[in-house]
Amino acid sequence: MIVKVLAIFQKEIGSFYNSLIAYIVMGVFLTAVGLIFWVFPDSNILDYGFADMNSFFSLAPYVLIFLIPAITMRSLAEESRNGTLELLLTKPIKNRDLVLGKFFANWVLVLLTILPTLLYYFSVYQLGNPVGNIDSAAVVGSYMGLLLFCGVLVAMGLWSSSLNDNQIVAFILAVFLGFIWYLGFSAVSKLLGSGALAELFSWIALDQQYSALGKGLIDSRNVIYLITLLAFFLYLTYWKVETLRK
Repeated sequence: MIVKVLAIFQKEIGSFYNSLIAYIVMGVFLTAVGLIFWVFPDSNILDYGFADMNSFFSLAPYVLIFLIPAITMRSLAEESRNGTLELLLTKPIKNRDLVLGKFFANWVLVLLTILPTLLYYFSVYQLGNPVGNIDSAAVVGSYMGLLLFCGVLVAMGLWSSSLNDNQIVAFILAVFLGFIWYLGFSAVSKLLGSGALAELFSWIALDQQYSALGKGLIDSRNVIYLITLLAFFLYLTYWKVETLRK
């Protein structure tokens, strides 16, 4: 299993870096969050006056909701359009290995895109008065939440890409799912006001789970929910690939 997953992983990573997609995505993300964090008057830390990364962690998901579907939209849709997916399915590769290989490749690409933002933490750490006056526990929790949030978006994007061979449709569907889970359910919860149903919608909303992890206290319930949601969309992708093999 591991060997086959690794083979799919290497193939997917290689195809990313042999095209402009990876470099464009990384450049757009780092430019956008850099402007948000250091330049824009309503969010830059120099005007904000506090040594924290709240502006970065609160606005980064909105950028990622668009950028991650741009990465994942080609994963299975392009394979299906070019006929290479049918070729892969004729080889002794389990559907599970194919889905996991593509998922980890996309997720790692996103993680590599986020990795340079650690420089923001070290910069804020040095800018603090005194030096080091930053809530590191909250930063660690926020990064953990961001990485799991990205994993969920990647899984949603893979499922969207598996549904047809049109990359644009896959992109739009993945963005729609991301917004529904990040903001839609939270908005429904506010409309309902109070009660069990309102609490349910509030709990399943990604923004609630993400912000909870950003408080610096890692609650296993938040982590388990995000991993479960991730696994759910991976299963949907697996099921779709299974129907293509038959």
